[in-house]
Amino acid sequence: MPILKDENVIVLDFLPRGHATGRQEPIAQVIGVKYFSLLEVVVKRDVTLKPGDVVYIGNAKRDHIDHIKRRITIKDLTSFARSELPFIIEKLVKENEERFVNFFNTARPISTRLHQLELLPGVGKTHMWDIIEERKRGPFKSFEDIKKRIKLMPDPQKSIIKRIMEELESDSIRYRLFVAGPVRRF
Repeated sequence: MPILKDENVIVLDFLPRGHATGRQEPIAQVIGVKYFSLLEVVVKRDVTLKPGDVVYIGNAKRDHIDHIKRRITIKDLTSFARSELPFIIEKLVKENEERFVNFFNTARPISTRLHQLELLPGVGKTHMWDIIEERKRGPFKSFEDIKKRIKLMPDPQKSIIKRIMEELESDSIRYRLFVAGPVRRF
């Protein structure tokens, strides 16, 4: 399985002097734009970042980031970063609506008893079958389209956001839909 790597991240918190313990180096806690990877990165000297800034961390020349220090879990986030997280995830889901609506159009069975759609909070067998039947008539175009075509379904955007949060909060979750795998501690 390929390693899912984010090239761009959003700053959740910036610590110009780093953590109270350890080396005095500027650190930012960030979340990946595509795979929602939580990372701690070392910021270049004389660079100041603020929450919400989008910065490049790919393999080419980086303007703001010296290096990626480590992958972190939600438990490693500062209280400020943790408070920013739901707002940033909501923003990313809204900005990438097409990607997440496409999930409803292409979700597949995981096994004979479980479908990817059922992993979304509030989506059970009834909603799953309604979605599958409705997408045969034509692909969904937006979250609003899903709401109109699937009666009594929870808000699809909120279901996606809740699922992303669940995947971030649990490193023992069995099936991941949107978030890169957990941090491995040996």
